Amino acid sequence: MRILGIDPGLRTTGFGVIDVAGADLTYVASGTISTLHLDKGQLPARLKVLFDGIREVVARYQPECASVEIVFVNVNPQSTLLLGQARGACITALVSGDLPVAEYTALQMKQAVVGYGRADKSQVQEMVRRLLALPGLPGPDAADALGLAITHAHAAKALARLAQADGVMGAGSGKYKAGRSR
Repeated sequence: MRILGIDPGLRTTGFGVIDVAGADLTYVASGTISTLHLDKGQLPARLKVLFDGIREVVARYQPECASVEIVFVNVNPQSTLLLGQARGACITALVSGDLPVAEYTALQMKQAVVGYGRADKSQVQEMVRRLLALPGLPGPDAADALGLAITHAHAAKALARLAQADGVMGAGSGKYKAGRSR
């Protein structure tokens, strides 16, 4: 299964693509989509850059599903609203290509990748490097995106086991959701 992780941001959005085969996680690609070349006042243009960038990543790497970070309210409400719009552009780009999208909080991602929900960015970068056997540290935005993909890989495995056990036990519908799914 190929998973695309997205760490949305209005200035810089990180993306990370991994392949999952059983317990093996394989790095495919990662990077960022930047809107820094545009003025802050050009919000629609910045959102279009994100939308088009995500669509390009999806077309190039052909993921089967995606995971996106859930935004929490910051101290600055205006920043939260802007980040929410960036996130919306990313999710819209994903679902416009009929890609299933799961959502995870930063705390869930850090717990899954580092084992500690309050880990700092450098710890996430190092664990992503180790888990994917990368030669060097990925950038912070790409590391978070790869971490989201890894989180979904772990969640998908656990949910598949639950669904299989549910089928064996004969109880319930066997429909489980990872994080928040759309």
